[in-house]
Amino acid sequence: MNFFKKAVVMLALAFFIGAPALSFAAPTNTFAAAPTKGSDCEKPILGINPWFRGLAVVKDGQCQIAGPGETLDNGKSVDLAGFIWRVALNIIDIGLAAAGYIAFGFVLYGGFQFLTGGNNPSQIEKARKTILNAIVGLVISIAAVTLVNLVFGIIG
Repeated sequence: MNFFKKAVVMLALAFFIGAPALSFAAPTNTFAAAPTKGSDCEKPILGINPWFRGLAVVKDGQCQIAGPGETLDNGKSVDLAGFIWRVALNIIDIGLAAAGYIAFGFVLYGGFQFLTGGNNPSQIEKARKTILNAIVGLVISIAAVTLVNLVFGIIG
């Protein structure tokens, strides 16, 4: 038994010393692709668009946000009202997407209540109401996000 313990300790020690050495043995270079247009800078995270969607431009290979009076990649210039509308619509879109995630969380919560309700009819009824209200909220959120994206598409 003592021999087995020593073997395990030696193997673990060899692994913790050898593994970092192997990671330095063959370094590889990785390069990110340089952005070529503004949409390359506006990638959504978990379906949530950035607050500067529609305002990103690429200058000297770097992503920048176009302010009022500057020209976008499509050749259009942004006036102050258009800049404010785009930022406002993006913030509304972020809020609605967050509301959609919250509604989905309530659907899961209602399902958990339903599963753990057992023979308690009041808890099962409460779970059904939670799920129904969450689904209504989810539908309203999806419809509102669609409307905001439609208005954003019209503004350009």
